[in-house]
Amino acid sequence: MSRVGAAGVFAIVLVSACGGESPHLTTAKPTGTVVDFDGNDYPTIVIGSQEWMVENLKTTHYDDGAAILNVTDATLWYVLTFGAYAWYDNDDANKDRYGALYNWYVVDTNKICPAGWSVPSQDNWRALAASLGGDAVSGGRMKEAGTAHWQAPNTGATNESGFTALPAGWRSSSGSFVEQGQTEIWWTSTQDLLSLDPTADFWDVTFQTADSGGAQSLYQAGYSIRCRRSVN
Repeated sequence: MSRVGAAGVFAIVLVSACGGESPHLTTAKPTGTVVDFDGNDYPTIVIGSQEWMVENLKTTHYDDGAAILNVTDATLWYVLTFGAYAWYDNDDANKDRYGALYNWYVVDTNKICPAGWSVPSQDNWRALAASLGGDAVSGGRMKEAGTAHWQAPNTGATNESGFTALPAGWRSSSGSFVEQGQTEIWWTSTQDLLSLDPTADFWDVTFQTADSGGAQSLYQAGYSIRCRRSVN
């Protein structure tokens, strides 16, 4: 469940980050590219010591060429114990802008990202947030500015980082599609091994706040994926 309801080098420079002051960031533009198995081309950007895709993953195959099952039926989605994806509202018109929504079983294969790239861990996301001034403001610096795609007020959104988070929404473990325009949730590779239910961590941003943060979710939920790699 979300918190609301849930290759080139470009350095992000924190000029001032004292106390409650807002750090000033250099203008960030994509400087690299990476291609998935399907031939989808993603711009990339370096933030801190990590290079990130600037768009959500939309591949329908693992990196070894095996197809990922597209599941449209909500009842079937709920009982799955293997990798699957869906387009929001089962409408592939959402593919290019928002990418696919994957269950966590896809992440668990370690084959969803292009070679040399990986699904970020919770610590990777925390490092990204720290590079952008901390959890309290990092969401705004990750979100696309304005309300062309985000619902108002899209609090704090500047996209100074160039990360360009869009509100893809998500698919609940019961198969419902919710919160497009309001929320962006990405899977992490980090499992919650202390939970009685099979859960993994996610990271999210919302239209209501400028922060970013993480929590846990059942494997059956459908979230976005951004791939990343270390640059030093």
